[in-house]
Amino acid sequence: MSEKKVGGLKSFNKGFHVPDTYIIIFFVVVIAAILTYMIPKGYYETQDVTYMMKGVEKTRTVIKDGSFQYLTDDAGKVVTEGVPLFSGDGGPGFFNYMYNGIVGGSAIEIIAFLMVVGGAFGIMIKTGAIEAGLIGLIRKARGAEKLLIPVLFVLFSLGGAVFGMGEEALPFTMILCPLFVAVGYDTVIAVLVTYVATQIGFGTSWMNPFSVGIAQGIAGLDVFSGAGFRMAMWVFFTVLGCGMTMFYAARIKKNPEISIAYKTDQYFRDQNENTGIDEGHSFGIGHILVLLTLVVTVIWVIWGVMVNGYYMAEIATQFFVMGIVSGIIGVIFKLNDMKLNDIAVSFKNGAKDLIGAALVVAMAQGIMQVLGGSDPTTPTVINTILYGISQAFAGLSGAFAAVLMYLFQSVFNFFVVSGSGQAAITMPIMAPLADLLGVTRQTSVLAFQLGDALTNLIVPTSGCLIGSLAIARIEWSSWIKFMWKFLGVLMICAIITVLIAVGMGF
Repeated sequence: MSEKKVGGLKSFNKGFHVPDTYIIIFFVVVIAAILTYMIPKGYYETQDVTYMMKGVEKTRTVIKDGSFQYLTDDAGKVVTEGVPLFSGDGGPGFFNYMYNGIVGGSAIEIIAFLMVVGGAFGIMIKTGAIEAGLIGLIRKARGAEKLLIPVLFVLFSLGGAVFGMGEEALPFTMILCPLFVAVGYDTVIAVLVTYVATQIGFGTSWMNPFSVGIAQGIAGLDVFSGAGFRMAMWVFFTVLGCGMTMFYAARIKKNPEISIAYKTDQYFRDQNENTGIDEGHSFGIGHILVLLTLVVTVIWVIWGVMVNGYYMAEIATQFFVMGIVSGIIGVIFKLNDMKLNDIAVSFKNGAKDLIGAALVVAMAQGIMQVLGGSDPTTPTVINTILYGISQAFAGLSGAFAAVLMYLFQSVFNFFVVSGSGQAAITMPIMAPLADLLGVTRQTSVLAFQLGDALTNLIVPTSGCLIGSLAIARIEWSSWIKFMWKFLGVLMICAIITVLIAVGMGF
């Protein structure tokens, strides 16, 4: 599940070590604490606005434009109050940021959501149904390599869109590297149809619970709202990415020596077997039933969100049911030799895989706690920062402001590659900022999700990217030489998408 695991020190280009996400966020907390001693507190007035959604009138509380004021003392001087190192009354404190981040604000709800959904997918992955299905497809596609590329690209993109597939693609990169080299392609294509496809799906998803769902929840939007626009966006970007991959594959087929991986692919050319494709994998009725369970759950979630307005609690429960049903099927059909206790073990392992991301959410909330919280009517440093950003953007059109939001998220993704973590850090600022700049909150979420995912294709802080490149034996520096044009096209289209969203009032 993409960007959910927060890895340790990731190395790239020999000798350089990227700090762990926890370390990066700790230094952000340090900076936040210092800012409280330098920046005065401020607050806004709010107002309720009504709008129509599917024929139903709804109300949202937003910041009232032009209402910002500094907190002043009895003498009329603005108040600057630094956060203490430790608070003994449960209030904000520098070293309290972790605990306060967990229990404060909406973090605990998001953490519970991550744990339940992660555990449910842990059960499904334990059955081996997804792996068996893809390997079965690879077997049948032998001799039809041109068809294999678009089919795999779409499937991995769909995995990224539906359940945040990321790390789960790594085993398939291992399988596809020797296969694609054997049929005259290269390992770059193996990375493109697995990792790159998942990130395109992740960034253009209409229902990814780990990015879109959390970002919309923080922004005060109905979870998975705006699905129609995002579905169209997913189709466009998936077709675009697949088309560029097939164009590249045709060039490599004609002249393999132009590949950046031509020399390193010698390792795979020296292999005379396609490990993992012919051994130890079967695809039977049990696997089909598990995959049907996933399809039914996706339909159920979409129906629940669009018809009944389901939110995090209901969505998490829907996925929980999916996990239980998948586990029962796995036990009955002995998928991956599953036994009854394996349901519990795989649920715990799936939830455990998300502990890192959950703590990132907590630490991100801790940053907000150090800065005083995100309530616009309470005098805080974060409100003053928000006011400063809005003033810097003053006079900009909504379209230009939305593009700047997207570019900001793209750059910020270098430091925090966790989708849920980045949402927790940036959306409390971006959502109210959108109100002040005349950009809809839905568009601010769109800017977040595109910025959060697309630069994952190059940032060395992404453990999943570095892992994929390591499997394919491609140096990160070589990958950049290839990927910058590919990513450039995607980013240009992302900017156009944001501009279309602004023009539509999305």
